[in-house]
Amino acid sequence: MSVLACVKHQLPGVACGAQRLLCSSSLRNGAIMKHLIGRQAAVFRRAFTPSSFEARPESELKYSSASEAVSHIGSGQTVFVQGASMTPTELVSALSKRAGPRLERVSVVSIHTDGVNDLVQPEAAISFRANSFFLGANMRQAVADGRADYTPAFLSEIPVFFRNGTVPVDVAMVQVSPPDRHGYCSLGTSVDVTAAACEVASTVIALVNPQVPRTHGDGLLHVSKISAAVMADRSIAMPTNDAPLSQLHMNIGAHVASLIPNGATVQAGIGGVPDAALLALSSHRDLGVHTEMFSDGLLKLHASGAITNAQKNIFRHKIVTSFAGGSAELIDFVHDNPDVHFLESNFVNDPTIISQNPKVAAINSAIEIDLTGQVVADSIGKRIYSGVGGQMDFMRGAALSPGGRPILALPSRTPKGAPRIVPFIKECAGVVTTRAHVYYVVTEYGIAELHGRCLRDRAHALVAIAHPDDREELERAACERYGGKDLFFFGRNAA
Repeated sequence: MSVLACVKHQLPGVACGAQRLLCSSSLRNGAIMKHLIGRQAAVFRRAFTPSSFEARPESELKYSSASEAVSHIGSGQTVFVQGASMTPTELVSALSKRAGPRLERVSVVSIHTDGVNDLVQPEAAISFRANSFFLGANMRQAVADGRADYTPAFLSEIPVFFRNGTVPVDVAMVQVSPPDRHGYCSLGTSVDVTAAACEVASTVIALVNPQVPRTHGDGLLHVSKISAAVMADRSIAMPTNDAPLSQLHMNIGAHVASLIPNGATVQAGIGGVPDAALLALSSHRDLGVHTEMFSDGLLKLHASGAITNAQKNIFRHKIVTSFAGGSAELIDFVHDNPDVHFLESNFVNDPTIISQNPKVAAINSAIEIDLTGQVVADSIGKRIYSGVGGQMDFMRGAALSPGGRPILALPSRTPKGAPRIVPFIKECAGVVTTRAHVYYVVTEYGIAELHGRCLRDRAHALVAIAHPDDREELERAACERYGGKDLFFFGRNAA
């Protein structure tokens, strides 16, 4: 029996999407078909261990205290911790309390965990060393102080790292929904790299929380895969900023929306800029969503009626994402919603998959951009601030999409008044998106189209959308670098 036939037999809800994809005339390329079959095979392997073909009731979960559950972890092991709003903070706290001479060389791998992370505190260093692919506020200082590590990687690559052993995973600490009558838990709003970690881990420790939504897609986990379970009952909703969007953000959003046609497939993150752009798209029609993160901004856009997913080629009529975070309304929306598919990051963020959708509009941001178009998005000088994430995955996917729009949108200055468009990036800062991959840069002052333009023309275009008070210095730097003073006029107020 073929993999697809097996999955159809055992997982009809998951297989139907694969069958549609494989039969689609736009997806007859052999490489893409192989990719899709491989993804479904991974779902099959994770959901069905040899002991799991018989349904097991919830009572067969091995419930224990958090301290008992983390006693499964031994010296020299690598522990994966699920991230974002699905972070099993109770398990993280219990594990940190084991720090001492009897537990050594435990590596902790994650992407953007929420809450207090006691595993990176100085007193935990005797036992634990954390390594994150994307930093949140709870790890920045530890990395800066040398107590923890940062690994730059495309989000699309991380599940592959787990599966091929580049980053081994012995233990996965996750948060899940209670099992259904067939014994299946849901990984909730964080399938991303978590599904792959659970697949390869020999030990899975689960925080079982009835407030975790059951989501459709790749997030099935059978109770037979869970070595230890801990009960919890708390909201996974994240605090939301209900303050009105600033005029600056609204101006940026309007410029971004002007680049995006009806029928586009949208990717966006969270924050004032993407929220403003999504709000400005509410009068558009037949938009689709294929995004690494599903946010409240996208939820509001869906409520406006602008999203139908009718023109997508990948999971037509479905919202595709790999993780979500936001309000209680968002959590309620994705719960048991067959219109929202949570899939693995190596699929969602694969540029060859992204590019199969029409007119992909990838809305991303940056910490700073130099006059050649180099994009710094993970660091402020030598200090790591966030991570590579999926920016390059979607910038490239959008570029390869017919009619695609790779967009970088940012305010011209930081909240403290420092310029974001700069002559040179800061020393030790990391380039996340190369200048060759940059198409559109948007600030509150307009749009700079860089793709296919020489360095001198790029500088001229970027100066025009910089803050007016920064333009003279930028013009001078550009003239010193490229010559051609006739292209620039010192002191010009181009606001």
